[in-house]
Amino acid sequence: MYVTISGQKTAGNFPQSVSGYVDYLEKENEGVAKEEIAYFFNQYGEEINKEEIIKEIDKNTSKLKKTEPKFYAITINPSKRELNHLKNPKEDLKHYTKVVMESYIKCFNREIDGRKLTVNDIKYYAKLEHRRYYSGMDKEIIGNQKYANEILKLRNEVRKMTIGLSQNSTIDSKENVKKMNERIAILEKKAPYQLEGKRIVQGMPKPGNQSHIHIIVSRKDAANKVSLSPGSKYKASKVKINGKEVKRGFDRNQFYKATEKTFDKLFKYNRNYVESYKARKLLQHKPTKYFLKVLKLPENERALALKLLKEHHVPITTIPTNKVQLAIKVLKQVKKGIDVGVRSSSIGY
Repeated sequence: MYVTISGQKTAGNFPQSVSGYVDYLEKENEGVAKEEIAYFFNQYGEEINKEEIIKEIDKNTSKLKKTEPKFYAITINPSKRELNHLKNPKEDLKHYTKVVMESYIKCFNREIDGRKLTVNDIKYYAKLEHRRYYSGMDKEIIGNQKYANEILKLRNEVRKMTIGLSQNSTIDSKENVKKMNERIAILEKKAPYQLEGKRIVQGMPKPGNQSHIHIIVSRKDAANKVSLSPGSKYKASKVKINGKEVKRGFDRNQFYKATEKTFDKLFKYNRNYVESYKARKLLQHKPTKYFLKVLKLPENERALALKLLKEHHVPITTIPTNKVQLAIKVLKQVKKGIDVGVRSSSIGY
């Protein structure tokens, strides 16, 4: 389970309206049948239209500065193994989202009029999506990059020569264009990462079950009075405002752990050690200790752990499975793959 939280800062600024992000999330509804349209939902509605979301989020920004985010975007990304475990993915994930948001509000160190916060105190809208697209961060795109660069260079040359041919056609020029096109065809097939016979490029849809959840949550509480920021640098503290002591902070570690515990409890999921947020955090900060723990797992759990790591592109092919100590060379290789293979959050720990 990978969870990200972002203030949606683009080009150095926070958007003053949620409309652009809502339109982005509506992309999957383009050209689909009415019965296949994916609507926004929350605790109180199942078919919420984008006009309502834009209106409710944009007006709920009292006293927020232009330099502050008006809303936060939370993305919940179940793994392939987690998705395959679900009996009714669509309904299960929607129910899961609602329970997760109940956990989300509990991670704030805030009170309203002396009482604890509940899910009724936040304004949020969620959307379940089923497609993902290859980006520049995917290993397939990175692995194909040198081929993509050469293909682009050759295509530019072909374009220039083709323009020249229309004005001054020669046999040699035509032959050069033919050779370059043949070279392009060879490179397209030679690229290591292919999908259905085609080189994988950015923007291409990923295969398999890619279901994930997007959540838009207002920075201000539902009453438009209290600021609730999951991007707060404080986990739990107190500050005096107008002479009154006010609690503040958001425990992100607690929230990330809650997303996993909620999933495991709702769907009776047996989480492997390497699938846990605690383990991923250890991998990022103390890889030696992490792999020692993996190698000490019971045989069946260790075999599954190594399989899952390989699927998540963490370089493990040279890690010894029968030794306690890891070679320095291996650790260097592991560290290089951590940033690409493991992404826990867009907001720091």
